[in-house]
Amino acid sequence: MDEQISPIQPPLEDLPEARLADLPENLRKGAALAGWKELMPVQARALPYLFSGRDMMIQSRTGSGKTGAYLLPLLELVNPLDNAAQALILVPTRELASQVLGEAELLGQATGVRAAAVYGGVGYRAQMDAFKAGAQIVIGTPGRILDHLLRRSLSLKHLKYLVFDEADRMLSMGFYPDMRRLQAYLPEQAISTFMFSATFPPQVMRLTGQFLRQPGFINLSSDHIHVSETEHVFYKVPGMDKDRSLVRIIEVENPLSAIIFCNTRVRVEYVATVLQRFGYDADMLTSDLSQAAREKVLTRVRQGTLRFLVATDVAARGIDLPELSHVIQYEPPEDPESYIHRAGRTGRAGGSGTAITLVNPAERTGLLSIARRFSIPLEERPLPDDAAVEKVVAERAIALLEARLRARDQLQSERMRRFIPLARALNETDEDTGLLAMLLDDFYQETFHAPAVPPADEEQPARRPGAPQRRPGGRSRRRR
Repeated sequence: MDEQISPIQPPLEDLPEARLADLPENLRKGAALAGWKELMPVQARALPYLFSGRDMMIQSRTGSGKTGAYLLPLLELVNPLDNAAQALILVPTRELASQVLGEAELLGQATGVRAAAVYGGVGYRAQMDAFKAGAQIVIGTPGRILDHLLRRSLSLKHLKYLVFDEADRMLSMGFYPDMRRLQAYLPEQAISTFMFSATFPPQVMRLTGQFLRQPGFINLSSDHIHVSETEHVFYKVPGMDKDRSLVRIIEVENPLSAIIFCNTRVRVEYVATVLQRFGYDADMLTSDLSQAAREKVLTRVRQGTLRFLVATDVAARGIDLPELSHVIQYEPPEDPESYIHRAGRTGRAGGSGTAITLVNPAERTGLLSIARRFSIPLEERPLPDDAAVEKVVAERAIALLEARLRARDQLQSERMRRFIPLARALNETDEDTGLLAMLLDDFYQETFHAPAVPPADEEQPARRPGAPQRRPGGRSRRRR
């Protein structure tokens, strides 16, 4: 099957919404323990379709109750007497794995179903013991799940249900190669697959056909079957620290591609320099660039090999990026109408996008006035602090390192073992730990933030490391 967008369809029939009173008694007991008085909208809409076993894509905003929407059917559908992994829930982070496990244990207290959380950065023993004890629901990050499959401490031959939670984040964190390798371990018999996400950007929609078979689509974020909306977000940042705030936001938001708008040529040059010095793939466009320099930048834009384009409104005119994931306004526009033109660069062609504005305390009032004037639903997000950035960077670095370790052959692993005593010694003092931090920083920047690889021909789109890779040929998932 060609690796293109899977034919997304509305549910074949309009099933009535579920009610809490409709659930089996053991699930009602779990809901009572969780303090639920009624089902949340995503749960009421999704439950009937998930119980039917059809592949489904469910779009609903963060915090809307998606976890309960897939856990309730799984807790009822898996067999507690069969001590084998029957449901696999793939999540992007160890924190989410622990959170889902806690909710599964709470909701499933009366079902007899056992669940286990599996993620990197910790030992294998407790996870292997959970498998031996017969966990029927396994929740984990793709890399560590793949590790267990390679070690043969986990088997998926009895798997019946596969869930992708926060699918957009998983793909943006570079898990796609692991997710593809994991498909080779899926059973021959048909399984039901459910994909949950707050958004389904174009780069995610293109990949659904590799994991889902003619899925139904339920969208609780808009009135359209396909996502056609732009999130409008602003961060209040210190007036003298906008450049460092931009870096924190980029690390946490992780845009696939973005135009960063500034109001002046001088500011464009400064922001582009800061991003380049920090290791990002960034370039700039201003109205006074030479034609040769401008054409060089535009060539990368057309090829899709430039991740961040810093530009003024005038310089960006006529540039069309149909799959632009983010527009970032380093400062609000001087003309309110320009906000609409800037934000309109993302969320095109049935895709979702995010328009982010950085404002200092003096600029906040002006931005809110623009939002009122154009009836823009503006969301304020807290500025990520150093701890938040360190956390998300560590998650990505561990995933990338584990993937590279799995790719080593026996001789490479033997060569690596020469440095284990040195690694232990370097970890004993703060001064020597700096050497390890330097190596990790270089690895992360070169692996996750390296420039996109230019396409071999016009038919193959460019790809930056960590982003999903589109390959010719059929999907490797073995479903019959």
